[in-house]
Amino acid sequence: MTETLKQQIAGEKGVISYFYSDRCAPCVSLRPKVKQMVEEDFPGMKLILVNSENHPETTAHFGVFANPSIIVFFEGKEFRRYSKYISINEMGGDINRIYPLVFDN
Repeated sequence: MTETLKQQIAGEKGVISYFYSDRCAPCVSLRPKVKQMVEEDFPGMKLILVNSENHPETTAHFGVFANPSIIVFFEGKEFRRYSKYISINEMGGDINRIYPLVFDN
């Protein structure tokens, strides 16, 4: 999973990697909100879901120590990292500052 995720980050203009656990209530409630935000506001970005329990090596490789954690990449580079208490509005605002520049909207 680690190599696949690294390849996707390198090959896409924008990637949102969502690290979660199904035993984490905030993870479960946040996931549909993140999916909706990507579909409606940032359709050019690729959303990748990583179950931290099933892929601990990937979680460790990316330095994720808490669930939920979201790492946003633009053009292969980490742009922002969000963990634990995540505001969809804040994250959307941060992404929206860069998204039009990368995707030429």
